Amino acid sequence: MPAPRVTYRNLSAFMKKIIELKQVCKDYPQAGSQQTVLHDINLQIFAGEFVAIVGPSGNGKSTLLNLLTGIDHPSRGEVIVNGAALQTLSNAKLTAWRGANVGIVFQFFQLLPALSLLQNIVLPMDFLGSLPKRQRQERAMHLLELVGLGDAAMRLPSQVSGGQQQRAAIARALANDPALIVADEPTGNLDASTAEAVFDLFAHLRDQGKTLVMVTHNESLADAASRKLEIRCGRIHADTRPSTSL
Repeated sequence: MPAPRVTYRNLSAFMKKIIELKQVCKDYPQAGSQQTVLHDINLQIFAGEFVAIVGPSGNGKSTLLNLLTGIDHPSRGEVIVNGAALQTLSNAKLTAWRGANVGIVFQFFQLLPALSLLQNIVLPMDFLGSLPKRQRQERAMHLLELVGLGDAAMRLPSQVSGGQQQRAAIARALANDPALIVADEPTGNLDASTAEAVFDLFAHLRDQGKTLVMVTHNESLADAASRKLEIRCGRIHADTRPSTSL
């Protein structure tokens, strides 16, 4: 009897669960009442998945990312990321947890303009203090080389292109070797060819075992991710995966 075909869908059952949301709701006060932005979200994401989150603006995508990173708290339900129940942590503990467990990539890079690319990548390691100082420099250079910027290490952000700044921001997100990389419209401020190059870098990181969650309005890029979540009216409207075997 032939062995069963291993697909992405059934393989995930054997993988480490990085994210689990249970009956998560998020409310915001509005004109004396409460507006519910996310409704009863149940979600599991496993190690090594590359998840693209799509949907119309104002439907809760960025709010969902903020809950995954501990920037915001759920009004109800549980948010468990890499084994930590985020709703139970104080702000101080969340800050320490985030530095060790999550790398965040923003649409507008948010590199510190007075620091070189190398110094921008060393900075998260300085905050966490996880490596000796000399090793921080070495790791920062390794990460810049990984994203193709080894020759630009000593340049300021203003001295490189937008695509190079975004690649440096991805290197910064990797500085403390987090279990999860979260990106909010990371290609939204880039031209089409540069956006594809940045997306290819995300795919390369996924192939190396990183877990990535990305909000994007670019449907063609989202379709190339290993999983796509569509958020509409604060609910998961669709959750699709490729049918091809690994």
